Amino acid sequence: MMMMADAGVVVVETSSGLSDVNTAGSTSAALASLHEEMKCDLEAVPALNLGELDLTTNEFILDEVDIHIQANLEDDLVKEALKTGVDLRQYSKQVESELQRIEQASIKDYIKESQNIASLHNQITACDSILERMEGMLSGFQSDLSSISSEIQTLQQQSVSMNVRLKNRQAVRSQLSQLVDELVVPSTMISVILESPVTEQEFLEQLHELNNKINFAKELSFRETLACSDIQDIVDRLKIKAVTKIREFILQKIYSFRKPMTNYQIPQNTLLKYRFFYQFLLANERQVAKEIRDEYVGTMSKIYYSYFKSYSGRLMKVQYEEVADKDDLMAPAGFFSKPSLKSRNTIFTLGQRGAVLSPAELEGPILIPHTAQRGDCRYPYETLFRSQHYALLDNGCREFLFISDFFMVAGNSALDLFNCIMGKTLSMFLKSMSTYVSDCYDSIAIFLCIHIILRFKAITAKRNIPALDKYWEAVLELLWPRFELILEMNIQSIRDTDPQKLGVLDTRPHYITRRYAEFSSAIVSINQTFPNERTNALLGQLQVEVENFVLKMAAEFPSRKDQLIFLINNYDMMLSVLMERAADDSKEVEGFQQLLLARTQEFIEEILSPPFGGMIAFVKESEALMEKGQLDRLKNDEARITQLVRGFSSTWKQSVEALSQDVMRSFTNFKNGTSIIQGALTQLIQYYHGFHKVLSQPTFRSLAVRSELINLHHLMVEVKKHKPNF
Repeated sequence: MMMMADAGVVVVETSSGLSDVNTAGSTSAALASLHEEMKCDLEAVPALNLGELDLTTNEFILDEVDIHIQANLEDDLVKEALKTGVDLRQYSKQVESELQRIEQASIKDYIKESQNIASLHNQITACDSILERMEGMLSGFQSDLSSISSEIQTLQQQSVSMNVRLKNRQAVRSQLSQLVDELVVPSTMISVILESPVTEQEFLEQLHELNNKINFAKELSFRETLACSDIQDIVDRLKIKAVTKIREFILQKIYSFRKPMTNYQIPQNTLLKYRFFYQFLLANERQVAKEIRDEYVGTMSKIYYSYFKSYSGRLMKVQYEEVADKDDLMAPAGFFSKPSLKSRNTIFTLGQRGAVLSPAELEGPILIPHTAQRGDCRYPYETLFRSQHYALLDNGCREFLFISDFFMVAGNSALDLFNCIMGKTLSMFLKSMSTYVSDCYDSIAIFLCIHIILRFKAITAKRNIPALDKYWEAVLELLWPRFELILEMNIQSIRDTDPQKLGVLDTRPHYITRRYAEFSSAIVSINQTFPNERTNALLGQLQVEVENFVLKMAAEFPSRKDQLIFLINNYDMMLSVLMERAADDSKEVEGFQQLLLARTQEFIEEILSPPFGGMIAFVKESEALMEKGQLDRLKNDEARITQLVRGFSSTWKQSVEALSQDVMRSFTNFKNGTSIIQGALTQLIQYYHGFHKVLSQPTFRSLAVRSELINLHHLMVEVKKHKPNF
């Protein structure tokens, strides 16, 4: 039912979606029923007691009335009525009558639809019953779900409990399974340990397994596991059998070292393949492991000692027969000619001996004594020393690596074991070397041996093998004092030399200075790789004594010219030999260069003095007076000047020729002689140029003899013709 209002007219429309029921009987019954229900409702409502209404009560609020009036005035219908001038009383009555009419129409419409309303009521009642039944069903479902949820929780708890028990059982199973696997001794292991050779791979594999079971059994015995007693007996018997077979195998390999001409490196390599055998013995039968270790140490100690003793003895048979003795010094007492050794080995000359320090020869193959004897070859001591100690280095390094690997030792334990094996051999080396060195006077051989040891020491350090370090130090402690002693003996021999006892005087280089030059260059060249301050100090002392010796020898010559020739020849020879091997900036080279330059300059002045001494003296005197401004003191020396000018012009060519020939006869080194001639001619031209300069001064400018002076350029051209060419 819907009510609409438009322009003061109220229209009421009644619609119903209910089903049409048009029978008269049904309508009457419905109306009667509705009337009864309304009557009952009215009877149930208590009567209202309004009391006495007093419209003039003081409680009436006029402000609210104003608000109500104002709200009604805002209504659209009221606004329209006021705007059109309608009478409000009349309009109010009209509205009231209209409302009564609509009310009557609504009641009629309601009565008309009463049957549908009753049907709707019945349907709602039926729905209520259905919903009630559904509510009962849902309540049952809810109670069922509650019981199911509790059951699910129970099942979940049971599942968690079962899962925990399963994990516990699995953990126990894995532990028990591992325990059973470790405890069980398979028949395959028993048959292999008992029957297979130790060299078979399967024996090695089963030995590893047996070792694991032995260790596991030991661990269980500490825990007092009862199951351990079930396998202990069989494991012990297998261990005894394995130890027996391994012991026999290793001892057999060690005994094979003792056979003559055996290359012991081959059985050593075989033992390294089965290094686990010794590890097994060390872990399970220490007494047998100690027996094997002692047997190996004793066997190899004897082998090395026998081998190196035999090899060293045979090596010494191919040494040069003629060696230096205590009288073979640089400056022996009395008249002494240069020693002439039958072999190429000399005491003071390095020659090809230094090749022993080259990398190719230092680590080259060792000498084979019987091959050298068959070919009648002889060698210096340092070559034999190199071969002997390279064999020691090679075998020592290999042995140290073997014992570290096979016997599983390191650090001081490895060094102690190495010394047990090689100690006897090393002591034999030191003893024989001490005997030889105590009677050796070949300082170059000793010095080469020192540097061989220094290089071998560097090689072992590079290989990270510390086994021979103490031996190298012991050898150096033997060699250094001996080398220093021999060097000091040579220094003392030169210091004590009496020039008057050395025979005929000769301006050529002396054999003592040649010996010094050869020896010093050899030591300096060798010492460059591993410099030694003590050696440099001794060489410095030797050089001082040689310089003093040369000066003492020169003093024996009567003339200054011969003295200078002797000094220059010796300085030049020593410088040439030193520069072949020593560095140009070495102390020895620089020292002799300065001495040679000073004596050469003095010699040039000495040889120019006889033919040109007057002119040189005049030039020097004039230049000194010119500096003082007193040149006029010589203006009366016209006769002297004339004689000097004409004498030089007439004799200079012959004098230069004679000078050149004299110089070339005096010096053994043609290159040095040529250099001296060039220096002399250059000095002569400088003096003659100074002579020109003096005569060009105002004091002598009027002299007629000036016209006879040789043109300086012409003189230089002529002098060049006398330059010797070689």
